[in-house]
Amino acid sequence: MKPTGSAPRLAQGLVRSVVPVLLALLVSGLIMLAIGAHPLDFFAGVWKYGITGSNWQRSLSLMSPLLIVAIGLIVAFRGQLWNLGYNGQYLLGAVVASGLGPMLFAVMPTALATIIVFIVAILTGAVWSLIPALLKARYGTNEIITSLVMSFIAVGVVNLLIKGVFKDPGTSTPQTTVIADTDLLPYIPGTEIHIGFVLAIVLAVVAQYVLSRTSFGLRVDIFGASPKAARHMGLNSTWMVILLFALSSGLIAFAGSIDILGQFSYQRADWDPRYGDAVMPLVFLARFRPVAAIPFVAFYAVLATGGTLASQQAGLNVDFLLVIVGLILLFMTVTEYIGERHRLGQSYLPPGLRRSLPIPVRNESERMPV
Repeated sequence: MKPTGSAPRLAQGLVRSVVPVLLALLVSGLIMLAIGAHPLDFFAGVWKYGITGSNWQRSLSLMSPLLIVAIGLIVAFRGQLWNLGYNGQYLLGAVVASGLGPMLFAVMPTALATIIVFIVAILTGAVWSLIPALLKARYGTNEIITSLVMSFIAVGVVNLLIKGVFKDPGTSTPQTTVIADTDLLPYIPGTEIHIGFVLAIVLAVVAQYVLSRTSFGLRVDIFGASPKAARHMGLNSTWMVILLFALSSGLIAFAGSIDILGQFSYQRADWDPRYGDAVMPLVFLARFRPVAAIPFVAFYAVLATGGTLASQQAGLNVDFLLVIVGLILLFMTVTEYIGERHRLGQSYLPPGLRRSLPIPVRNESERMPV
């Protein structure tokens, strides 16, 4: 008999979320030992360069784009839409800020120019998602393939813009004009953390409320659980696909613009931090809940901030951080398989949806041929 109380469900969720991280850290330490590195030096370096002194402020600043990318992915994934074009969408938002920003800052007040940059970045990401969204909605085309293709195209377009119309004429390096410090996002008073961090936290709270406490969130969960059941309930699946893709891609592009105006101030050709690759396992660990993603994103932000110098200190390549992320994804899959024997993906559905949709989903499954 399964536990029905909220406390057992919470305990199960914590176990399935925390255990993969702990196992990944343990195995990564064993790998370091096997290749002659020093795991204690590495983890001590992560703590030192990611948290101690003022380094925690750098980690929180990095959280801003990471958390917004995570929210964008959650919006799509809750509707069972696999938006994997996040790298291109992020870079499109970044190039809007780095290329369009200096032009606007030169002719209008900083606050107004910043708002316009954010709006244009969000719209650019949303429009870029139309092709995979329409192909998915009208023809059932696999959105994983189409979103990846659009991402590759976006990367090429961004590089062309940086080497062309957005190139800084004052340097031979293919990069955009450096934005003046006075035009960047302001810091939280008394810190070196830009207000993008506050925007990211607010977005996570708002997204959590919308997805869990509103009729729109219920429609998203119903659509994600069963598009056929959603159509029976009168939901327009075409518009739902387009809307979720637009929201997801727009948020990820917004993260790119936040990153440029928050800390980088310019953009070079062929630059791609690939935040989405690192964030994707974290949104699964958070079980598609925006607020629950905050501690996992904070963990990775500390790991990424301190891990660069810590890797050098331990005699590792900085790409070892991706090994840790891959191990988290691996152990997350194993833990989920062991802990959940229901149909694939059902364990990630919010508890409220499982209670509200048992009959339609069960009836459809019973009518399916075995």
